[in-house]
Order: sequence, then C-alpha cells, then structure tokens
Amino acid sequence: MAGLPSPVATASLVVVTGKGGVGKSVVTAALGRALHEAGRRVLLLEVDPRENLHELTGVPPTGGELTAIAPGLFLQNLSPHQIIEEIVRDHLRVEWLVKRVSSSPVFRHFVDAAPGIKELSILGHALRLVRGYDRARAGLIDTVVLDAPATGHGLALLTAPQVTSDVIDSGPFARMANELADLVRDRQACAIVVVTQAEEMPVQEALELREQIERRLARPPDVLLVNGLYPPAPRKGNGDPLVELWRQRRAVNERQLARLAEGWSGPRIEMPQVPVARGPALIAWLQPFVEELAATRPRGRHGERNGGAA
Repeated sequence: MAGLPSPVATASLVVVTGKGGVGKSVVTAALGRALHEAGRRVLLLEVDPRENLHELTGVPPTGGELTAIAPGLFLQNLSPHQIIEEIVRDHLRVEWLVKRVSSSPVFRHFVDAAPGIKELSILGHALRLVRGYDRARAGLIDTVVLDAPATGHGLALLTAPQVTSDVIDSGPFARMANELADLVRDRQACAIVVVTQAEEMPVQEALELREQIERRLARPPDVLLVNGLYPPAPRKGNGDPLVELWRQRRAVNERQLARLAEGWSGPRIEMPQVPVARGPALIAWLQPFVEELAATRPRGRHGERNGGAA
C-alpha cells in the first residue's frame, strides 16, 4: 500500500473492533479526531449502553442524541430499538401509526428474535447518515467511526447484512440488508480496524478474527492496531522488582509482536502505554499515532513513523 492513501482516510464507515479491554474506545476517539482534523465531518458512534466515549471526548453523555464535540465532529450512543423506530417512521410517516407499530408486542418480538436485525439497525443508521437518507441530517456526516462490540459480536455485526438478506427477502429491511452487504464488502467505502494488545489471548483473537473476516466477507481487515505496548525496559535497575516486572512485560510484548509479524500481513500500527489519565488528554497524546491512517496523502507505508510493520 506504499504511496496510496489508507482506506480509512476515505471510507464512509470505519468499524473498530477487537477483544474486549484492548482499548477500542480509545482508538475510536483518536482516529475520529485525526479524521476530523484531516477535513472529514465525523460521527463517533458507540453501542455500549454504559457510554464510554463521552469521557474520552470531554462532553456529557449523549442520551442517544447526536452531540457536537466540535464543529464537524459528533458523538452518539446508539440504541438499536431507537433506530428501528426511525426506520419505521421513514416508511410510515404517520406518527400515531409509527407509535402503534413500535409498541406492538409482535414488532418487538420480531426485533428481538430476528437474526441480525439489531446489528443491521446499527449499520443502517450509519448508512442513512453518510448517504443522506436521513433528510433532517443530510450533508452533516462524511464518516462514521463505529466503536463496535468485542470480537465475536463485532464479527456478527459485520456479517449481519448477509445473514438478514438470507432470512428476509422483501421489504425495507431486505433492501437495507442488501445495500449494507455491498457496503461492508467494499473496501473503498468500509474500513475495518482490528485493535489488539501484544498479549497472548488478544493476539490469538485478532488472528482468528482476521481469518473469519476473510472467510465470511471475502476481504481482509484494513489495519491492525497494537495498543498499550510497554516501552523498552531500562538497562539499569537489576534487582529492582518493578524493573524486573517491566522487563518481563516487555518480553511478552516482543514475543507477541513477533507472532503478529508472522501471522498478520498488511499494515500495522503500534501505540505505547502512556501514564496519562483516561480522558481528552490521553486522546490528544495518542492521536499522532493514527494520523497516518487519516491522511489522504500518505508519507510512506503505514506504521513506519512509529515502528509498526507494514
């Protein structure tokens, strides 16, 4: 990919996934800010009801609303039921009928039980925004950066359009599923960022996730981001238990980085573990490590500037 812009830089949907606890939300926030500074109008979208991203971006909890962080940079915590109701509203356009359908036990059972519908609604919300289908917000967003669920659920989200189209063959959800299936397969429109840490279990999940994405979507992820690396340990300090622990953790990192170098082809970015409190200051500190992904005029291969393997 040398000399070419990152797919992340021009995609309308960027899906950030990986094992739980590896720092997906931190990467989402840093990448969203980098894309925004590169000139994109960006929505940071999360589906975790605990709302993590507001703490990292310095704004109050969104409560499901589109919340401005800065001009052209937004945050939203998304409820799938909320979005499905919006889809119903778009098609029925009669408010009392929308409320009657949305509150129907049959409808709610359908939403809860039908394969892939909740995942479809999340991707569908992103699609409606970036393609102007949401008339009230047309032209507001160029790129949605989705803080996706952890590995297994993240894969379910990416494969939901095809699953849904296999089950439902007509109607608005079928049309949406077909359009979303095309979106997810299109590497120009949808970028997939896998986040891991250089530890045994996260690396194993990352390698398995890559295999599953390639098998089920007929495309690879676009970049691997290795988060929370210990810096090289000092040479002095023999006998100091903290220095010894530091050396042990760095040794683990190096073994797992070697494993990734052997098992993961393609761009890789490495981000250090830093002594900065969780919040906007942490995002500002880490943002330079993902700026290459947001650049439409790359300076070289991804990862060169911070030691990652391309």
